Amino acid sequence: MDGLLQIELTSHERDVLLRGLRYVRSSIMLVTREPSADDARVRSGLLDEIQNLSQLLENTDPLPVNY
Repeated sequence: MDGLLQIELTSHERDVLLRGLRYVRSSIMLVTREPSADDARVRSGLLDEIQNLSQLLENTDPLPVNY
């Protein structure tokens, strides 16, 4: 990992990001490719990255917003 980036998100923003990650995951799964070991490894790596980020977002409780 290159570095740590901390951002504050509302629950709605987190949900938007999670929906976007599900869309990206689906698009990766639907791409037709020639089966090869390298291609499968790259695809698996991409899907793992998306899954890890999704889990990180899903396991984060939103902080209360003070106005």
